[in-house]
Parts: sequence; C-alpha cells; structure tokens
Amino acid sequence: MKKIGFIDYYISEWHANNYPEWIKNASARLREELQEEFTVAYAWGEMDKSPVTGETTDEWCQRMGVERCASIEELCQKSDYVLILAPSDPQTHLGYAKQALPCGKNTYIDKTFAPDLKTAQEIFDIAAKYNTKFFTSSALRFSQELDGKENSLAVMTTGGGGNPEEYIIHQVEMLVRTMGIGATGVTAKRSFDKIIFDVTYADNRVGQMIYAQNTGFGALITNKDGVTGGFQKMTSDFFGKLIEEILRFYATGKHCFDPAQTLEVMKIRQWAVEALATL
Repeated sequence: MKKIGFIDYYISEWHANNYPEWIKNASARLREELQEEFTVAYAWGEMDKSPVTGETTDEWCQRMGVERCASIEELCQKSDYVLILAPSDPQTHLGYAKQALPCGKNTYIDKTFAPDLKTAQEIFDIAAKYNTKFFTSSALRFSQELDGKENSLAVMTTGGGGNPEEYIIHQVEMLVRTMGIGATGVTAKRSFDKIIFDVTYADNRVGQMIYAQNTGFGALITNKDGVTGGFQKMTSDFFGKLIEEILRFYATGKHCFDPAQTLEVMKIRQWAVEALATL
C-alpha cells in the first residue's frame, strides 16, 4: 500500500474532504493496471482550525483515519507520494514546494498552481534543481467531452464559481487543453452579469472565456478541420479522471500532457486577472 501525504493551508476543505474517498475508489479501479494500491495516510495543515468548517486538524485526521504530522519535513519522510492542496490559496504553494520538492518524491500540486507566472516558474525551477517530478491541473482538463479536441482553431468556454479570480482557472485549463500554447494576450469586458475574456493568438486562432456565476462549465469548439460542433456541457466525471491521472503519475512518474501547457495556463490566467482589474 503506497501512502500519500496531504499538505494544506487548512486541512478541512472541500478537496481534502473528498479526495481520500476518491483516491480509494480510483486505486481499486486501477489496481491491475498500476500494480499498486494507494491510501491517504498523513496530513499537515498550516492553520490548525479550518475557517470554512471550524474543524481542527486533529478532528479531521480522526474522522479520516489519517496520521497528523508535525511538519512538512516529517510528512515527506513518511509518505511515498506528496499531494499539496490549498486549492483556494495558491499564494502558499511556493513555500510548500520549497519544503516538499527537495524530498524528491512524485508530487501533485492542486489548482490554482500559483498566483502568477513568475511564481509558477520558480516552482518549476525548484523541481528541476532536485529532479523531482510533479504535475498540476484543474480537473476540467480531464472532461471526456474534450477528448480528441486538441489543436482546435477556436474555442469558447463557459463557467462560473464564487469569484472569477479563483474559478477562471477551470476555463483556462479547458482552453489550453483544446488550443495548446501560443496565446499573446487577454482582454476583458462586462456584459450584464457576465465577464467576457477574449484570448488572442498570433496565428489568428480565437479563444473566449465567459464567466458568470451559477453557470455550468461547457465549450463550443471549432476543431482543427474547421468543423464547429454544438455547445457541450462538461458532464463527465472529470474529478474521477483527475484522480486516476494523479495515481498514474505517482506510479509511473510520467506526465499525461506537456508540462509547458501548465505555464501557458498560468500565463493566460495571470493576464485574465490583470484584465479583470481594469474593469
């Protein structure tokens, strides 16, 4: 049984509350393929009490059947693999990476990967220095509705969430999954209750992201052959697929997509946040 350690800003939050069960289920599905089983065994939280649920780290660990570690160093020593959470607090990821990546164990870092492109590159540089393999992604990248839509000519995405600064990452991930790299800029405008982000490319491809609260994730795609399909809602089990890809990465150390796309995601996301600030 391979043991995963959770690093979080506060451990009782939506991702940490759901990932252990999802990891258990995905581990069972992939047992024959990976010849390994996985469980969440350790946890460390910077804040002892969750501002979301009021639950303490000890209470969460007791509820989940997980051992609390006194430090990131202890967690990394005991764990086979590391998972950095803090999904709503990307400003913490660089500090956690500085402590976790030198251990050399395959690491997953939850979305949003970093607060800006410069910080994202710093994390890449730390991983390279210690030859530590890591990967990061929004779960929306793994929507089955996007399969086979790579290298598209034009993509319009939709989605909502609590605030665009945090939740636009999902649309950016879908955009980069389908368009690849090469964005040159982002502009933003308001239209009634929506914020529309236009993403430009030097080769005349077109990207657009429409953010509106209480709007589901979806996409309208013109593929590489110039064929535009109908608007598709992202209804597949993208979180289940994400967890499977995390476990495959732990077991093999291989990325399921080009890591250069992560820096593209962070570049576009930064531009989108900067454009938003001008409205």
